[in-house]
Amino acid sequence: MSAPRLDAAAEAAMQAMIDARWEDSIVPALEDYIRIPNKSPAFDPHWQAHGHMHTAVRLLERWARAAGVAGLVTEIVELPGRTPLLFGTVPAHGGSGTVLLYGHYDKQPEFDGWRSGLAPWEPVLDDGRLYGRGGADDGYALFASLTAIAAVQAAGLPHARCVLLIEGCEESGSYDLPHYVRHLTDKIGTPDLVICLDAECGNYDQLWVTTSLRGLLPGVLSVEVLAEGQHSGAAGGIVPSSFRLLRQVMERVERAADGDLHPALSVQIPPHVLRDLGAVAEVLGTGVYQRFPLLDGVRPESSDPLELLVANAWRPSLATVGLAGAPAPGDAGNTLRPGTTAKLVFRLPPTLDADAVAPVIRDALERDPPNGARVRFEVETPQSGWCAPPTAPWLARSLEAASHATFGRPAMYMGMGGTIPFMKMLGDRFPGVQFVVTGVLGPGSNAHGPNEFLHLATARRLTACVARVLVDHARRETAATAGAGSAG
Repeated sequence: MSAPRLDAAAEAAMQAMIDARWEDSIVPALEDYIRIPNKSPAFDPHWQAHGHMHTAVRLLERWARAAGVAGLVTEIVELPGRTPLLFGTVPAHGGSGTVLLYGHYDKQPEFDGWRSGLAPWEPVLDDGRLYGRGGADDGYALFASLTAIAAVQAAGLPHARCVLLIEGCEESGSYDLPHYVRHLTDKIGTPDLVICLDAECGNYDQLWVTTSLRGLLPGVLSVEVLAEGQHSGAAGGIVPSSFRLLRQVMERVERAADGDLHPALSVQIPPHVLRDLGAVAEVLGTGVYQRFPLLDGVRPESSDPLELLVANAWRPSLATVGLAGAPAPGDAGNTLRPGTTAKLVFRLPPTLDADAVAPVIRDALERDPPNGARVRFEVETPQSGWCAPPTAPWLARSLEAASHATFGRPAMYMGMGGTIPFMKMLGDRFPGVQFVVTGVLGPGSNAHGPNEFLHLATARRLTACVARVLVDHARRETAATAGAGSAG
């Protein structure tokens, strides 16, 4: 049975309202939001004193209160020492159950390499793209969520009770969020649908639904050999190089020749994953790797798009995202340094227990230190990955109809290489919940690097898709009854 068709006039009215709201209200508000350097706590330990986080969340709340959503009640909830959370509720109108809509407002740091005319904290609107840090990851989520609800209401269509959670710690691992979920348990209730607007899209031509997320194991590896630096000529050949020993230790968890990782980090990949990603590979082809600005002559890890998709979604990977203990080349003297430190980030398969594997990796790095060096791996906040439960028939029909109505193409399903800790937390807490994890982070959007942009046409269409899902969720029981009645 296909999803119930929306009245053409109502659907057109929703789209018209969404487009107008984005142009007249959302884009100007996002420009103000981009100007706020509210870096996540991991990148700004003094965030409370700086006040940027509070400035950002208050901006979002002001916009929410003026968004014209009937019955919306918002509050900024702040537990001692934790980043503020924007919480909102909208009473049901003709629908049952609870829909939880999630996003975050904290940001990644500036990063170098912004092209001429662009900067992290100065919005630039160019060719349908809004450039600046945090617009796509994930400032737009609040605006899109509330606009979808407002459009449904303006069209006179039903929706269930809606709960809005916009956190300020996601880029740091969401370590504040469990405390807020416990604190707000009674107000949240039991959601049966979660809509998360913090994910990737394979292209800007259709609706992309995330079916899994990798986990995360971050930590700081340090190798120390001296109490103080020494002349490299006097000490060289006598004192071991801390950098060489760090390379030696890292070889235990990542083989440099081919990037193969410690066997404890791998899992068996389910057959349905290969089927889904095979369909994605056919759509994206070489776009799987051409979306990244590889230098001339640099090859991706494989020439097979399917192999790359599987590796990104279901295999472990390691990125050395930071190095310390060495001066910049222009400032470097002929000194054998006391130590070298590297920030490591392991991406873990969706079904791997991050807490269980963390001590295995720590032991592999720290045991039997070469040359008796002082080797430490300080694990930060491990985060297990997430797999979506089987999609309910009503939701599968709704997503397909929404993608065709707004993009003119079918919906696509794939795993995502990144991590959204809240999805695992919700899946464990509410085993029967359905998920729509989607987003605007498509080719070139570069959420954690320079030149981050929000693709505005996709954001508008995605808002309309959310509105459609809200309506279909409210009608799901009626549709199921009608389907059962016609089955015989």
